[in-house]
Amino acid sequence: MTRIIAEVVLVLALIGAGFFGWTQHKSAGASSGQMAELETKAKEAQDKLSSKEEELSKAQEEAKELSEAVAPLKGKAQELDAVKMALSNGEILKDLDANYSKQKGLSTERQLGLAAVRLLTLGSKDPSTIDAFRKTLELTDWKSKSKTICAAQKALAAAGEKVTVLSECEGILVAKEAPAKAGADEHAKGGAKDAHAAPHWDYEGPMGPENWGKEFPTCAKGKSQSPLDIKGPFEKVKMAIATDYKNGPLKILNNGHTIQVNVEPGSKLRIDGMAFDLLQFHFHKPSEELIEGKPAAMVIHFVHKNAAGQLAVVGVLLKEGNENPGIKTLWAHLPAKEGPEVTPENVSFNPGNLLPREMDFYSYEGSLTTPPCTEKVKFFILKSQVNIARDQVGAFPFKKNARPVQPLNERVIQTN
Repeated sequence: MTRIIAEVVLVLALIGAGFFGWTQHKSAGASSGQMAELETKAKEAQDKLSSKEEELSKAQEEAKELSEAVAPLKGKAQELDAVKMALSNGEILKDLDANYSKQKGLSTERQLGLAAVRLLTLGSKDPSTIDAFRKTLELTDWKSKSKTICAAQKALAAAGEKVTVLSECEGILVAKEAPAKAGADEHAKGGAKDAHAAPHWDYEGPMGPENWGKEFPTCAKGKSQSPLDIKGPFEKVKMAIATDYKNGPLKILNNGHTIQVNVEPGSKLRIDGMAFDLLQFHFHKPSEELIEGKPAAMVIHFVHKNAAGQLAVVGVLLKEGNENPGIKTLWAHLPAKEGPEVTPENVSFNPGNLLPREMDFYSYEGSLTTPPCTEKVKFFILKSQVNIARDQVGAFPFKKNARPVQPLNERVIQTN
């Protein structure tokens, strides 16, 4: 019996030892799994830490660069504060108002300067400041005066006014000056638009003439818009115009809307003795003006400005006929695509070569026929038309670039 009991105890001991061993083995396996999991998590944490260290280092570098970039701006801010303090008493603004009120008209540059002084003295929310910048845009030569346009548009945008800032003004403090001379779009400008800027108006499509008023209110709301259908009854006037155009180097460009020739200083138009400087001339196809409801093949608009900033346009209608020698010279250097001003070597041109012998005219108070459609432009449409060959009309690189005729409203068309 004793032996049996001993054997039973021995068996139980072996079973207990086996169970203990098995539990220890299982525990060790679980520990190994936990250890591997912890090692994986530790590695992930280390990777995240390294990534954060790289981001921190990059952020520190960017902060350093920003700090270096801001440093010179602090000086500019101090300069601006000094200017605002100097003008805050309003005495300079009073002097400018008193001086400019004596002038019949302000140049674009003086108008912008007056607006800037109002901005610094009275702030962007002052109605007179907003009016001054809006007046600047009305007077501005839209294609070559990009610096003026950007300054006025940014000021109005800062004041919370509803204004579309041109794409070439976005993200820059001062827009680059266009490569040619001054003028107000086709009717008083001389520059080609930036090749990288989206066109802000056109002769067809979403920004065709019927939609110009969406971006340029005067085009829709103005009461003295151009062009007109020239038809009676007419008012007889005793007025004389005379041209004194000079020979000069040919400066021709395709600005995306027309072919334009910029003119050296010296050529003049006199209206009852009052001198207007010829800035440039350009072409429309067909003629923008109608005579008794009928257009000519093309028209040349000669754009002039006097010392007071007033504009006068002489229109010469071109009818199909014999070859025009003056047009032949111009078309020999015709830029087929939009681009900067071209000045061929040893080529000169006298704008007077495109005028008829007789200077009888129809006259009316009108506007620019392109945006921003600024009014108070004196138009003289010559009665005598000039020949142009059919193939010369066909060589013009624009299929159509004429604004439709506008309502006469209360105006009277005059004739000499």
